[in-house]
Amino acid sequence: MKRRDFLSRSTLAALGLGSVTGAVAKPFVKSPDSVNEKLNIGVIGVNHRGGANLNGVAGENIVALCDIDQTYLAKAAERFPKARTYTDYRRLLKNRDLDAVVISTPDHSHAVIASHAMDRDLHVYCEKPLTHTVSEARFLKEKAASKALATQMGTQIHAGKNYRRVVEEIQSGTIGKVAEVHVWVSTEHVAKPYPVDIVPVPGHIDYDLWLGPVEYRPYHPLYLPKTWRDWWHFGGGTLADFGCHYMDLPHWALSLGHPFRVESRGPVPHSQGPPIWQEVTYRFPERGSLPAVTMIWYQGKRRPPHFDEGILPKWGNGVLFVGEKGLLLADYNRHVLLPKNRFEDHTPPEPFIPDSIGHHAEWIQACKTGASTTCNFEYGAALTENVLLGNVSHRIQKPLDWDARNLVATNAPEADEFLQHRYRKGWSL
Repeated sequence: MKRRDFLSRSTLAALGLGSVTGAVAKPFVKSPDSVNEKLNIGVIGVNHRGGANLNGVAGENIVALCDIDQTYLAKAAERFPKARTYTDYRRLLKNRDLDAVVISTPDHSHAVIASHAMDRDLHVYCEKPLTHTVSEARFLKEKAASKALATQMGTQIHAGKNYRRVVEEIQSGTIGKVAEVHVWVSTEHVAKPYPVDIVPVPGHIDYDLWLGPVEYRPYHPLYLPKTWRDWWHFGGGTLADFGCHYMDLPHWALSLGHPFRVESRGPVPHSQGPPIWQEVTYRFPERGSLPAVTMIWYQGKRRPPHFDEGILPKWGNGVLFVGEKGLLLADYNRHVLLPKNRFEDHTPPEPFIPDSIGHHAEWIQACKTGASTTCNFEYGAALTENVLLGNVSHRIQKPLDWDARNLVATNAPEADEFLQHRYRKGWSL
């Protein structure tokens, strides 16, 4: 029997807690003092972003570590000498004492690993974007809901105080109704042809396992560990890299849901990689009493016109809400109401969004108690779908009339090629 089968259960009603993803959650409960019990966690991907996530859950029992790079794996094992080590995540998932897993691999393997973990009834923390394709995101959302597991997508800034205060200002009507939002990021991932020189795979790397579900391509050190986002085969460039972080704020503040139209403007598409610059216009319908919203994404050297007009301070990456009564400019750690003279006497609304106990801590608490997480797979999948649609529009050089319910661009059947996941033989969700 699984370790969890020995644990005593209590119901969410008894705890007075909400569900995790719309279904009845299955909390980790060992004793009446279960919140103080430690989870048995497996960590898949232990360096770079994975190292940061490992730090985030290090206070629990780290019982298994997995990485396709044995050098990274050995360093992590020095910190957690009692943890079992693996290069193949499928072997890690066979452990019967696991309660939860943390996934910090490249985008192209997120969905398969997360799906297999949920098949084992394991709680899952997965880095953003949640998936490599739109269809994968919808699949994980539905599976998480049916399993009622504690899930969290790794949009760590969502837990910060600044985002909460911005959402409170917007939802309190400080700048009036908002029908226009601008989001921009200066990072430039540059499309390039696949390398053609033959380079032997280093002995400490299991390259076939790194490829996982995607079609085989010969090894090259340009792909891993860091620059894989420059090829469609593995990632989605700047939009997939930062879209979930910066679009998170307007999605949260304005309850945006899914767009009905997505249109990308950029350079002529490169067949093998993402554009260096891009502007994507998302159009969202009315939501109850909230007006329709146009949100525009800019990447590379592109910026909203407000900078040229001299009405914005020269910040770096950011989000601009345009309201009936004024503007709100925000980045990760600060925000300002504009024009300043209009808001000189403004008193911020009384906080109504509780401060987070921490992005990783939220998920750990949800695993133990059945409480909600703020970026569960229901929220994270919808955000990921919307982000990835911008790249689909770019690749077909055509706007998408988007039917979110049926996951189809009604005006562009050719988009299906880039919406759906396709795996090499032996791999599946």
